[in-house]
Amino acid sequence: MISRLQLPPPSCFIFFFPPSLAGSLKPLKNPSFGKPRFTLSLNTQFSDRSDSGLLFREKILYLENHLNVDSRKAFRENPHCRSASLSTLKSVEVCLSSMGLDRSAVGRVLDMYPKLLTSNPDYDIYPIFDFLLNEVQIPFPDIHKSIIRCPRILVSDLDHQLRPALKFLRDLGFVGLKAITCQTTLLLVSNVEHTLLPKIQFLENLGLSHEDVVNMVLRSPGLLTYSIQNNLVPKVNYFLGDMKGDLLELKSFPQYFSFNLERKIKPRHRSLVEHGLSLPLSKMLKVSDGEFNAWLTEMRCRSLMADR
Repeated sequence: MISRLQLPPPSCFIFFFPPSLAGSLKPLKNPSFGKPRFTLSLNTQFSDRSDSGLLFREKILYLENHLNVDSRKAFRENPHCRSASLSTLKSVEVCLSSMGLDRSAVGRVLDMYPKLLTSNPDYDIYPIFDFLLNEVQIPFPDIHKSIIRCPRILVSDLDHQLRPALKFLRDLGFVGLKAITCQTTLLLVSNVEHTLLPKIQFLENLGLSHEDVVNMVLRSPGLLTYSIQNNLVPKVNYFLGDMKGDLLELKSFPQYFSFNLERKIKPRHRSLVEHGLSLPLSKMLKVSDGEFNAWLTEMRCRSLMADR
């Protein structure tokens, strides 16, 4: 005959807990059969570190996988990112997206300027959008194009940089049909005293009148973005020296400065000289390599036929 093992009622069991956990025991509300009457709440330093580590990892995954932002660069250039909440970072993405930037564009902007990751959109970013919309008067559908072309504008000071530059450019003639657009937003981040004025003065010192220079920069706004030492000086020296050019031609074709000196200007000019030919600047530079070589071959054939 098999006898059943008789167990004492649960109230007869005595549980022993280490003193260190005694303060962590919490009674459950509405206990039911099959559920323990107590839970262990391990509010220890280890638990806190684990939680913060998980949140930090979540932030890294958001930056790296969602936005394609280099997290190491972001933390290095903006240490506040380490302590910023994930919701703070996401609020910046929402702000930029509201102006028409897609996720990839947002990621590129934030990777370029990690300072923006911990900015306050209401105080730091939306005022820039308001400036572009209402003061520069760029149409809303073009705002994202302005940001993509010149993300630096988002970290530029409104009163000390953007507004003074806008006033200078408008006084110069960037109004009406020549007004600042999403194509020329880059000019707004140029310092008036150290960038814009010196280039105007450089061109005037060549012997061009102020009116001539103004017309040149209005026709080719990129002139105001080129480096004097690395772009303007070498190209002027080559044009006036090797090419024996006339300033009148520069005045009529200011786009000359937008072409690469070593890869386009010099090779094409030397090809013409080699074959005893010449072309106006615009015709020499504006055509593609294929068109230029075809024209050069045609002119050589004509020259040979004429010699016969």
